[in-house]
Amino acid sequence: MEYSNTGLNACLVGLQWGDEGKGKIVDILTESFDIIVRYQGGSNAGHTVVVNNEKFVLHLIPSGILRKNKYCVIGSGVVLDPRQLLEEIDELRTKNIEVGNNLRISEIAHLVFPYHKKLDELSESEKGDEKIGTTRRGIGPCYTDKMARNGIRVADLFHPEHFKQRLKNIVEEKNRIFVRVFNADELSWKDIYDEYCGYAEQIKPYVCNTVVFMDEAIKGKKKILFEGAQGSMLDVDFGTYPFITSSSVTAGGATIGVGISPKHIHKVLGIMKSYTTRVGSGPFPTELNDELGEFLRKKGGEYGATTGRPRRCGWFDAVAVKHAIMINGVDGAVLTKLDVLDEQKTIKICMGYKFGDKVYDLFPMDLAARPGCQPVYKEVPGWQKDTSGIRNVKDIPLHARNYIDTLEKILGVKVEMLSVGPDRGQVVSLV
Repeated sequence: MEYSNTGLNACLVGLQWGDEGKGKIVDILTESFDIIVRYQGGSNAGHTVVVNNEKFVLHLIPSGILRKNKYCVIGSGVVLDPRQLLEEIDELRTKNIEVGNNLRISEIAHLVFPYHKKLDELSESEKGDEKIGTTRRGIGPCYTDKMARNGIRVADLFHPEHFKQRLKNIVEEKNRIFVRVFNADELSWKDIYDEYCGYAEQIKPYVCNTVVFMDEAIKGKKKILFEGAQGSMLDVDFGTYPFITSSSVTAGGATIGVGISPKHIHKVLGIMKSYTTRVGSGPFPTELNDELGEFLRKKGGEYGATTGRPRRCGWFDAVAVKHAIMINGVDGAVLTKLDVLDEQKTIKICMGYKFGDKVYDLFPMDLAARPGCQPVYKEVPGWQKDTSGIRNVKDIPLHARNYIDTLEKILGVKVEMLSVGPDRGQVVSLV
């Protein structure tokens, strides 16, 4: 299906705790855009796309790579693991997907190194019951070094002596932490240097000044789709801190992570699952720790694309989604995995959080510090019909249409597209 964007640039953001199905929707929308840009996150994100029953899992490269004659850009806001990137390219090529001049990588994106991954692993293990639940891919430590002005960027790889000296100094500093704080083994800066010099030659064809590339694209009236990773409730500022990711997930992060003016994003499209999931630790008011939660997990295939970890499952949380809509300025929404709810006789929507005698219908920014949160639910009848084969809006069951209408009324945003299964073709346009 073609998405009518009337020449506008759009930003697609997740409205929950990630895993909303962004990869599939980006793949569908790509047909109507010229350039697809990933603006934040790292290989901790996993976008799954199914095309003709063939599964593609992408961690760094935008999902638009699966379409011909499209440019894909990895922006400066992404932290790049070159080994993961090259593995991804090889995997795509074995499936006859072109990766060449259609991929551009920012020369000022920061690099993830083995010491980032090791620090991530050691730090998480030390936290015990207080762990964040990271993917242990080194993302947080890499962003930490970026902000501490202690990072190494892609362009540094092409200046061997400069790269060598910076890497040597940083690894020596990290080794002191490994030995003195964690009683762990040191890493060899020389081994890392040799490894990353090898990566440099392999990724060099894709590296460019993406700020200039994007500026020329904008001036040339190219249609651009900005692709977010993770979900807004994991945003470093506006999510359930400290149980969040380390980057700016929201639509505002696109301008920072690409190097464009906010005025060049014309529409924000939010994507939300028909229920709620989250991976890792942190508050989750509507979580279902029962047979129903396990049913949603199995039917929805709720296992992390990056780690394989089982996702926590629960009812739709309208409080959290309204918060995400507000901070992103969402213009329209995509509702995914409606089919997972097909068997339910009754469906619940969280309308508020109860703490003691008080009910909040606005998201409390200090939720992680508030124990004893109880969800306040609105119940609607289920449709108990198979929706996975629906392709036309007229065929949506009455109670399923009522569920969608109810969400639209609560959230104050129009659902423009409905996903009823994992395959590229399992979508219904509602506009």
